[in-house]
Amino acid sequence: MLNLKISKRSFLKAAGAGFAASLLPRGAEALDRTEAVFASAFMGENESYGVALVSEAGREIARLALPDRGHDVTRDPQSTRAVVFARRPGTFALVFDTATGQPVKLIEAVEDRHFFGHGAFSANGQILYVAENDFDNYQGMIGVYDVGMDYAKVGEFPAHGMDTHDIQMIEGGRYLAIANGGIKQHPDLGRAKLNLDHMEPSLVIIDLEHGQLVEKHDLPMDLRQLSTRHMDIDGKGRVWFGCQFEGERNRRPQLLGHFRRGEDMRFIEMPEPILDGFDNYIGSVTVNRQAGLVAVSSPRGGQWAAFDVETGKLAYEEKIPGVCGLATEKSLFVRSTENGWFDKEKSAVSWDNHVTRLG
Repeated sequence: MLNLKISKRSFLKAAGAGFAASLLPRGAEALDRTEAVFASAFMGENESYGVALVSEAGREIARLALPDRGHDVTRDPQSTRAVVFARRPGTFALVFDTATGQPVKLIEAVEDRHFFGHGAFSANGQILYVAENDFDNYQGMIGVYDVGMDYAKVGEFPAHGMDTHDIQMIEGGRYLAIANGGIKQHPDLGRAKLNLDHMEPSLVIIDLEHGQLVEKHDLPMDLRQLSTRHMDIDGKGRVWFGCQFEGERNRRPQLLGHFRRGEDMRFIEMPEPILDGFDNYIGSVTVNRQAGLVAVSSPRGGQWAAFDVETGKLAYEEKIPGVCGLATEKSLFVRSTENGWFDKEKSAVSWDNHVTRLG
C-alpha cells in the first residue's frame, strides 16, 4: 500500500521556521491598495508547493508552504478562516487564517481515505464537509469535520457515486450538491483512470438535515464518458456544472450545463468554434451573480469564456495559454494561468486550477 500520509514534521519542514506565512516584500503595499483578496494554490521553484493570498492586481500579499500540491480553497462564511485541500490523491487539508496569514490546523485523512481537492463549510461555519474517496470500495464519501472540535472527523456519508469531486452548498445550506466524476481510481496506481469504458458520472443532491439522497442525475448512456467535475451557483439557485470528456478526441459533446432541485439537467449549446477551443476539458466554473454570467476555462485549450445564465448566449471569449483559475471581481472575472499570470501580473509560480475570492 502506497503511504500517502503527510506527517506534521514534514509539514513543519516545508513551512519553514515559525510554521507561519511571511509577508512578501510587496505584500503590505499590495494589501493596502487592493479592493479584493483572493487565494490560490501554486507550485513554485523546485516543485515546492504553497497557497498564496493575492490582490486583485495579481500581486502576492502572503504565502504559506504546503507539503504537496494543493487544489481548491474554501472559505468559512462565519470567520476569517479558509481551507486549502490537497489535489487527489492527497491526504492533507490546511486550515489557515486569511486575516493574519497564519496556519491554524493541518487535517489529515483517516486510513483508507484520500481527498479530492474540494470541500464546503456549512452555512453556520460549524461543519466542514470534504470530498473523499473510499478507495478500496471505489465509493465517493463526504467527510464531516466538526470545527468546534478542532476539525476532528465526526462522521461521513455516501456521495452516491465514485470520483466525488466538487461539492457546493445550495438553498441556504440545507442541501449539498455533489459532482461525481464517475472515474474509478486507487491511490496505489497514482492518478490512473481505471474504467474509462464504463464510467458512472452523476450529479447528486443530499439533504444535510437528514443525510438522505434527494436526487441523483445520471448522465445518459451516450454521455457516460463525460466526467462531471466543477460547479457554482447562480442567483436563482441553479447549479452550473462543467465537464471533462474522456472519450474519443474527435467527439465534441457539450461541456457546460445546469440543474436545480426538482429539475432535469440541461446543457447549453456553445458555438462550435468555442466548444472546439475548450478541447473537451473544463477546468473551472465561476458565476458572477451580479453580472448574470457563468465563466468556464480550459488550460488544455488555452481558452476561457463567459455565458449569459438566462439565455446561454456567449458574452465573452478570450484565448490565454494555460488559463484555468477564475474568480469574480469588479471587471467581471480575474484569471490565473499555469504559466504564472494572475490577471495582468506575472510571477515565477504555476497557479493551480482554482482561485477563491476571500473578500
